[in-house]
Amino acid sequence: MIPIIKSMQLNSKVNTNNKKKIFNDPVYGFISIPREIIFDVIGHPFFQRLRRIKQLGMTHLVYPGALHTRFHHVIGAMHIMSKAVSSIRKKGHKITDEEEQAVLFAILLHDIGHGPFSHALEHDIVSGVSHEDISRFFIDRLSKEFDGELDMALQVFDNTHPKKFLHQLVSSQLDMDRMDYLNRDSFYTGVSEGKIGSDRIIEMMDVKDGNLVLEEKGIYSIEKFIVARRLMYWQVYLHKTVVASEFMLIHILRRAKQLVQEGKQLFGSPTLLYFMQNNISLEDFQNDDLALDNFALLDDFDIMGAIKVWQTNDDKVLSDLSRRLVNRDLFKIEISKKPFSKEKLSDTRNLIQSQLGLNNDEVDFFVYSDILRNNAYNENRENINLLMKSGDIIDLAEASDNLNISALSKPVKKYFLSYPVI
Repeated sequence: MIPIIKSMQLNSKVNTNNKKKIFNDPVYGFISIPREIIFDVIGHPFFQRLRRIKQLGMTHLVYPGALHTRFHHVIGAMHIMSKAVSSIRKKGHKITDEEEQAVLFAILLHDIGHGPFSHALEHDIVSGVSHEDISRFFIDRLSKEFDGELDMALQVFDNTHPKKFLHQLVSSQLDMDRMDYLNRDSFYTGVSEGKIGSDRIIEMMDVKDGNLVLEEKGIYSIEKFIVARRLMYWQVYLHKTVVASEFMLIHILRRAKQLVQEGKQLFGSPTLLYFMQNNISLEDFQNDDLALDNFALLDDFDIMGAIKVWQTNDDKVLSDLSRRLVNRDLFKIEISKKPFSKEKLSDTRNLIQSQLGLNNDEVDFFVYSDILRNNAYNENRENINLLMKSGDIIDLAEASDNLNISALSKPVKKYFLSYPVI
């Protein structure tokens, strides 16, 4: 077994007398750190890892400016969470200082469980463990290190705190996560359709019967928010070239893990090889600190550093896929509103298998079909509710005079077929 670095055992609390720091953010301008303990948590190695994980995975292969990180995003989300708390307090709702700190921590740490390249590797680096699960383990560990100061943040994150609207500010269809990533991803990709009026939406927020609502006069801003989210999914998050590159990355890691578990020696950092050699599950995170310690050291550099070396590996599947991804020789991808026929899938597989000299197992790494889903507003989730002047609460889709909102509440599915260009 390759030795695992145990740097998390070191004293990781920040020791400085000057904690009145500010960040110069390109989206919001100057962002101040509201509390000293927040500065300490930001300085923790668990959190600093987010500087080494891109927010949009492989999207920079389509939009070259999309090189911003998870760190950028969560600092921005914390900033607008402060504004949301202030807005809700002005409406006469009590949020204690302790609750404010908890909700700031909850949004600051909501993405700390993301692995390298975001959702693309969630099902291969670990098995049956979501990034939300891992975030929960990180928050719990940090709370223990900081003498229970994050216990309430974990309640807000888990939606066990009695004030439900605090969780809704962190995770809902009208949360600060979406408020930040739409504007931020729009800024860095240059896709202007994603820009939203987050300041106005935040000023229109209120609380009714313990739940987050939006004042009726904010309806047009929220309509634009929903439409912007729909457009960003098709133009950025589910852009066909982004999908092609992410699936190539998934299959590179899948092949590497298969080879390692068959006993082949592969280049990789100790942290990456730990996840290649072992099928890490939820139980591993629950029962042992080792899984979380290693996950806390895993970032984009582990993945791309290994893939660069794997280009010259003697396994033709791993080397071919790695070379193509490094050099942006990406697979062709066909998009259809209807499922591809069995004949089309079979003919494509046979053609690629013949041209590349692959066996029946190897061709699975070169030809794949799946479904893309875009649901800008999900009526089956916690809805966005409008507070009417009469005091009534009405769901957005019912209140909107924009026919697009009703249409956007219906999920759209598209099918894709991806394979190399020979």
